[in-house]
Amino acid sequence: MIIGVPREVKDHESRVGLVPHGVTALVDAGHQVVVQTRAGSLSSITDEEYLEAGARVVPTAADVWGAADIVVKVKEPQPSEYGCFRKGLTLFTYLHLAPLPELTQKLMESGVTGIAYETIQEKDGSLPLLTPMSEVAGRMSVQIGAQYLEAPNGGRGVLLGGIPGVSPANVVVLGGGIVGHNAAKMAHGLGANVTIIDKNLNRLRELDDIYNGGVITLASNLWTIRESLRLADLVIGAVLIPGASAPKLVRRDMIPLMKRGSVIVDVAIDQGGCCETSHATTHTDPVYYVDNVLHYCVSNMPAAVPHTSTYGLNNATLPYLLQLANKGPEKAIAANAALALGVNTFKGHCTYPAVAESQNIPCTDLQSLL
Repeated sequence: MIIGVPREVKDHESRVGLVPHGVTALVDAGHQVVVQTRAGSLSSITDEEYLEAGARVVPTAADVWGAADIVVKVKEPQPSEYGCFRKGLTLFTYLHLAPLPELTQKLMESGVTGIAYETIQEKDGSLPLLTPMSEVAGRMSVQIGAQYLEAPNGGRGVLLGGIPGVSPANVVVLGGGIVGHNAAKMAHGLGANVTIIDKNLNRLRELDDIYNGGVITLASNLWTIRESLRLADLVIGAVLIPGASAPKLVRRDMIPLMKRGSVIVDVAIDQGGCCETSHATTHTDPVYYVDNVLHYCVSNMPAAVPHTSTYGLNNATLPYLLQLANKGPEKAIAANAALALGVNTFKGHCTYPAVAESQNIPCTDLQSLL
């Protein structure tokens, strides 16, 4: 198998799909790896390191896409990459197709096997390829929120942890999963007043035990969310339904109730966002205001810390990539139920129910196509 690693083209996307130790593992297993020049430079990985690991470094993205049986990336393909799609190609990356009907259509039209990191799911319900980036995004969300709460950056001028004699900031975390837990951990560690809202009472019990009562846990409903937003200085949107559009927990009419200069960091924006006022932004132009509430909705937050993010992601993706390469995509998918759940498009069909439902298109059972 030939595995291709193109340079990412999404705005300020500085991660890379494969690191040198992954190249060595694939080459040792008898495969070839083709890497576009400078693909890893923003993650502090040089072409020389890829060459030493056994990769072939090529000048253009077309050289990678044209040669590869499997293309491994980080972010969903951008329109400039659609022309590289072809029948027989397997694409292994974050896809987040639910809010992207055009990309879904292009993948189906071209016959690309689209395997999404975010929907690979193990028997215990865990999402192993989403977890490391959720950890990064959750921790970053508090750093970013604290930064934008500063007055020179447009916030209300609140120090997250306060000082003796002055109350700390109120941080509301919507969702108690991986993102929410990591956000709460950071905010609590900095001394903020933290409230976690989730619909799963057992998860709230777990979090209450983890923090020994040091954070407030609330059952999710419209009243609880609305009243919590009134008091919030920083809101972290951390909800996820695997493969589907995020539920809109923060209604449009709740935003004017919030404090002037408060901040929303909507980590769920990859799946459309959990606020009705959220729309995707970029690292180049990350924020905007609605009713004097600052919104940060960058859809590739972990790209701001690419070295950490790239290595964390590769730790999780490499075992699955080796299976795809060693067995071939179809046999690997047939043999591994977790990997099969990652398949979003296959032989011209949408095969992931949540994506099909979000876009109101037919869904075909994957097993019937294998």
